Amino acid sequence: MRHIKITILIFIVTIIGTSLQAQQEPQFTQNMFNRVYTNPGFAGIGDGICVTGLVRQQWAGFKDSEGNKVSPETFLVSIESPVRILKGGLSALVMQDKIGFTKTITLKVGYSFIKEMGFGKLGVGAQVGFNNRSVDFSKFIAVDPNDQLLQKLTGEESEILIDASLGVVYEVSDHYFVGISVNQILQTKGKELANWTTNVDSNTTESFIYKMTLDRTFYIQGGYEYVFRNHPNFALLPYAMIKFDQAAVQLDIATLLEYKNMFWGGLNYRYQDAVSLILGLQYKNFKLGYSYDITTSRLGLSRTGGSHEVMLKYCFKIEPDKGRKSYRNTRFL
Repeated sequence: MRHIKITILIFIVTIIGTSLQAQQEPQFTQNMFNRVYTNPGFAGIGDGICVTGLVRQQWAGFKDSEGNKVSPETFLVSIESPVRILKGGLSALVMQDKIGFTKTITLKVGYSFIKEMGFGKLGVGAQVGFNNRSVDFSKFIAVDPNDQLLQKLTGEESEILIDASLGVVYEVSDHYFVGISVNQILQTKGKELANWTTNVDSNTTESFIYKMTLDRTFYIQGGYEYVFRNHPNFALLPYAMIKFDQAAVQLDIATLLEYKNMFWGGLNYRYQDAVSLILGLQYKNFKLGYSYDITTSRLGLSRTGGSHEVMLKYCFKIEPDKGRKSYRNTRFL
């Protein structure tokens, strides 16, 4: 127990005592089904092996002045499983994220130590990530013909950056969970690709250096299950997540209504960005979900066409329940 407390203390001190950086990680709407991506502490905290796939087309139809498709596209596949001999769980994920002419292919592998605590389980996890990031500068359109970055970088540049993630989560099965995590904690910086000096005025110059970097991103999230006492076939599933770095703070608040653990539907609100409709169904061990984001930011729905996201999840238990007859909701597997 003592070493768990020490690990959590180190984790919290790391979060509080470090600075943040620039751009956020890829964005998803169905985060309640994609928890091992945002927090490695979730790996293996359920009772079974789960494989999750997500495909997201953000701001569909958004193009630059030359008609090039520059809207973000993200593909993700993850797997997680409890491993009793390791007293925890293992996770792995592969993701491709494209934004404009930048592409990042990520591979992450992780471990979570899981401890029974009170009525639930505590998970303390870590992941190591390998990120192959590439930028095709030849496709950029210079607003300023004297843009020195595009004068120095005219082709495709790529680099592999290694980083890590940490996460802590506590879950009481079929009731609630809370978690806090930080991804890309090391803020790895690549090699110097370009540097130049600009004359601000006759007496002042300003120097610029371009490097590929990974930006530290924090997640605080929680979910709750409320089964209607007089109508036990229905369950209300509220969920919230705060995601932040130095550039921005993102707040997601979602509520799903589930029927007989087979169908669900609800809304997600992302502050100053979008309102999302979420629908899904479960058949045996498969879950299929779809969300559509209605853009509320200054980009406007007419320019972006909204965002589409499809989720497919397959879970199966390693060991069957023995004699359990109470209502069980498997959405957290």
